[in-house]
Amino acid sequence: MIVADAVLAVLDERVVAVGGMTMGADPIAVSAAVVATGLGRTLNAFSIRKQSKDHGVGGRLVGAVDPGDKVAILEDTSTTGGALVEAVDVAIEHGLYVVQAITLVDRSGTAVASLMARRGVPYVALVRPADLGVDE
Repeated sequence: MIVADAVLAVLDERVVAVGGMTMGADPIAVSAAVVATGLGRTLNAFSIRKQSKDHGVGGRLVGAVDPGDKVAILEDTSTTGGALVEAVDVAIEHGLYVVQAITLVDRSGTAVASLMARRGVPYVALVRPADLGVDE
């Protein structure tokens, strides 16, 4: 609940769904959606698979999102920003409008913020090593 509260505190009010690369972003997205619902805000969760599947619901993007939806891409920890960039790109390819990217812990210095700025995606890092008294 603490992580969900932290995400919801910085989440753009236009966002209707949250998600990111599967495994790392899944518990963050689901918990944020559940807590938001308890607060009276409808917020869906979605996952982006590392690879497309040709069975079940198929594809890389799984969840209650539709083209044109305003979404936030979430990540647990960013070091290079590669996974976050991939998730943003996949979301855009599926017609989603990425209005924000949020990382719980950003260990990249300024690298991830720069990558998101180049894509025009506002970026929020909830914690950086310096916030924990660790030199980068």
